[in-house]
Amino acid sequence: MSYDDENSHALLPSDPALRVKSLETILTEKGLVEPAALDSIIDAYQNQIGPKNGAKVVARMWVDAIFRDEMLRNPTPLLHDMGFLGRQGEHMVFVENTDKIHNVVVCTLCSCYPWPLLGIPPGWYKSDSYRARTVRSPRDVLAEFGVEIPDEKKVRVWDSTAEIRYLVVPQRPAGTEGLDESTLASLVTRDSMIGTGFARVPSP
Repeated sequence: MSYDDENSHALLPSDPALRVKSLETILTEKGLVEPAALDSIIDAYQNQIGPKNGAKVVARMWVDAIFRDEMLRNPTPLLHDMGFLGRQGEHMVFVENTDKIHNVVVCTLCSCYPWPLLGIPPGWYKSDSYRARTVRSPRDVLAEFGVEIPDEKKVRVWDSTAEIRYLVVPQRPAGTEGLDESTLASLVTRDSMIGTGFARVPSP
């Protein structure tokens, strides 16, 4: 489901973060969860495994036009072949940033997010403020992330659900024509695949 700049926003339920923290505390006190191990797992999925998977897909889309077109049309078979399908990522839709459109992803009801490709969602993605304001005032929210979108460029907001999750394909940075896929993947950030950032510009 997509929203343009002017669409209104529905009322949101309260953030579940407090309940999650309470559950974590109870499990830790009962000795069922080791905090250090839990932190390590969260770090891996949030900062290592997930975003790197998505970055590999984006980099390949940048260099392979046939792969790109198929990912935009029907990504499921290709993601299956790459081993990137799984719980929370069964039904993916890829949306591409262009010179005319900038896409950004939100989940207005909770925190639906493509775990196999991006890992664990960041805290701000789950916040009431991000979920509400991104739909009401996407340009203002993007500006707070340092993403300034020209007035002539349309901003489109995609609302993830339990059935469909979205991933933004950021625009390929200029001056990267001779780079291989591995190097290109290193330029793709988690935030750029949510739409709250741009791909990195390679060092000179």
